[in-house]
Amino acid sequence: MTPAAFRKIIHLDMDAFYASVEQRDAPELRGRPVAVGGARERGVVAAASYEARQYGVRSAMPSATALRKCPELVFVPPRFAVYKEVSRQIHAIFAEYTPLIEPLSLDEAYLDVTENLPGIESATQIAREIRAKILVETGLTASAGISYNKFLAKLASDYRKPNGQFVVRPGQGLAFVEGLAVGQFHGIGPVTAARMNQLGVFTGADLRAQPVELLTRHFGKAGRYYHAIAHAEDHRPVVPDRVRKSVGSENTFAQDLHELPELLAALPPLLADVWAYCERTGARGRTVTLKVKFADFQQITRSRSGVGPVPNAATLARFSHELVEGLLPLPKGVRLLGITLSNLEAGTEGAGQQLKLAL
Repeated sequence: MTPAAFRKIIHLDMDAFYASVEQRDAPELRGRPVAVGGARERGVVAAASYEARQYGVRSAMPSATALRKCPELVFVPPRFAVYKEVSRQIHAIFAEYTPLIEPLSLDEAYLDVTENLPGIESATQIAREIRAKILVETGLTASAGISYNKFLAKLASDYRKPNGQFVVRPGQGLAFVEGLAVGQFHGIGPVTAARMNQLGVFTGADLRAQPVELLTRHFGKAGRYYHAIAHAEDHRPVVPDRVRKSVGSENTFAQDLHELPELLAALPPLLADVWAYCERTGARGRTVTLKVKFADFQQITRSRSGVGPVPNAATLARFSHELVEGLLPLPKGVRLLGITLSNLEAGTEGAGQQLKLAL
């Protein structure tokens, strides 16, 4: 067995994080369907409480759709400063157990506890202690997945949500994966899952039966990853302080935009957000990407890369303007615009021994 097979990985995921913070801080919201986001016509749900999810309300859903599904839905505006502070508390608890913390967002992270600071042999016990401390210190619940690699730990954390944990032990990985629908696999989105279904691949067992050559022919380099996870294999280490590869900003408009002057007038706030990050961190990126969502929710992107990193805000604005002008003539109204700077360089900020595996 390789050293990776002896890792003890925990995936910690807060339960309905933004919405749970709002229910914690406003007792009158407890037990009610809550959505964090804008209730205006063009608003979008950023997060939904479990009570709202019972009606089919999900994050990234248009607010109007969410209200049709759940007329009693209560919208609250996001308070990102509060969420960041709670996230800081949670990560401080993680750091009591291991320095190997790979944040995925404010509310979830991978932890490698193979060798941990308290010297606890059982990763299951560590996960239980962390979840208990989070509840005491923040009043919020978290779910955990424990396994010998990141892929299985991520899957396992969804298995007992909310406020639970699940372990996939060595020797159980193949059986755990084979019965799951491919759409449940982290890294396989709805579009890819639909393509797999067209090939007759519906479950992990179906995916495992496919030759790697067939998967790479249909899915390119990702085919090897799909082949590996179908065999419950994932050798990626937990990487603390991951280098950020892109920075972006986007806005959904109250009314569709139809004319070039309107589109150009919408860019300055987005450009200001992106360049503020660059100034703060010293990061510079080579590729500018324009994201466009039309009134019918069709989404496209257009990109431009320079010979070297974008040197200043004026160049970022010029590239962005050229990308917007390249959309003309507009086929339909524009609902959303976004600008992302990627291939970041310099100044970007982050996000073993073979042991007995006592998960």
